[in-house]
Amino acid sequence: MKEKDTTIGQAPIRDARTLGAPRMLVLGLQHLFAMFGATVLVPILVQSYGLPLSTQTTLFFAGFGTLFFHLCTKLEIPAFLGSSFAFLGGFSAMANLDTGKYAAMAPGEKLQYACGGIVVAGLLYVILALVVKVVGVHRVMRFLPPVVTGPIIILIGLNLAPSAVSNASTCWWLALVSMAIIVAANIWGRGMVKIIPILLGVVGGYVAALLAGMVDFTGLSGSTLLGGENPILGLQPFFTDFSGSVAKFDLSAILVMAPIAVASMMEHIGDISAISATVGENFIEKPGLHRTLVGDGVATALAGLFGGPANTTYGENTGVLALSRVHDPRVIRLAALYAMVLSFSPAFAYLVNTIPAAIIGGVSFILYGMISAIGVRNVVENRVDFTNSRNLIIAAVILVCGLGFTDGLTFHVGGVTITLTSLAVAAIAGIVLNAILPGNDFHFGKSESGDDVASLGRY
Repeated sequence: MKEKDTTIGQAPIRDARTLGAPRMLVLGLQHLFAMFGATVLVPILVQSYGLPLSTQTTLFFAGFGTLFFHLCTKLEIPAFLGSSFAFLGGFSAMANLDTGKYAAMAPGEKLQYACGGIVVAGLLYVILALVVKVVGVHRVMRFLPPVVTGPIIILIGLNLAPSAVSNASTCWWLALVSMAIIVAANIWGRGMVKIIPILLGVVGGYVAALLAGMVDFTGLSGSTLLGGENPILGLQPFFTDFSGSVAKFDLSAILVMAPIAVASMMEHIGDISAISATVGENFIEKPGLHRTLVGDGVATALAGLFGGPANTTYGENTGVLALSRVHDPRVIRLAALYAMVLSFSPAFAYLVNTIPAAIIGGVSFILYGMISAIGVRNVVENRVDFTNSRNLIIAAVILVCGLGFTDGLTFHVGGVTITLTSLAVAAIAGIVLNAILPGNDFHFGKSESGDDVASLGRY
């Protein structure tokens, strides 16, 4: 036994079965804790926009999507797929869409159309995977250089900033408590504390809210194992109300949600690079980027089809890999099973929904700012030359489009009303300008130009 203890934290372990079943179960819980705070925060934030995204559905497809990803990648990559924050701007735009058919539409139906856009976004991953397989990753990435993706990522955070202030303003002291816990855990924390600052911020703020009598548990009164308003055990909405959960498709909603895949695909490439660097294997080469894109994309499309948010590979779990030195994908699959089990509890989902808006605002203050900061970091670490007029023009147009078209861009084609969000306008403008302006010298994977694949993984 002592030999095993000295091994943990020193030599990487690729087969956790050597540690015994009890330790494997605990290691799986550690990965669950790492992803949990961010994954359940997505439906909470979307609900704050007025769209009834289910926490149960989110957890189920986080677990199911992770297992599907592992199958697509030959069970070789220790990655967890949680809910993506990149699409929050799209959900917010859909919630505020009040033109054409969306003017008098119920929030639940708007969510269905938003999820239809997510299905298409997931299929874009599959298309990119096919292109990568046919022409190679270097040629594909030429159209998505950091001068395009960096400003787009910056805009994702900036466009969401007003909702953070709005939520926090409901109770500033409670928002500040959550913010302080997150900052302290992230800067001074050690071990697991440093890996789960978001979760600690939510839990710490929730405890403060409980002490202040700001949490309402009336929805749990009378709940039993299988009965009551929020029973301990129950099926997800897509099982009980399939027609009210399954995705619907409309061109306007697709154009709101699908272009966000540009940013999330870059996030995917960065995360796979980070996992490769952590584990010491080149997963982009074997089993291949085309396989990881298919796994992530189809998992996202399936989640959207049944009323869930988009999935993405989670950097939080990469941190756990580095901390524990246990690189066995089986441990990740245990965490995925845990998430699916929790998704069958309406009572648990209700408890999550009792979190005060001020706590969400405090967490969002940090989270949304970090999203924009990651975009800045993307530009800096890839050494985008802004003394070059070409790069300056592309970034300038992207930022002005993203911040200037506050109500999006609505136009009519035939008898169809199409609305592009500010983020979609910015993404399209950036990609087109990068393609047509002369002087594109970006070469993906060429470290001397600052666009080293490994550097992407640090995000």
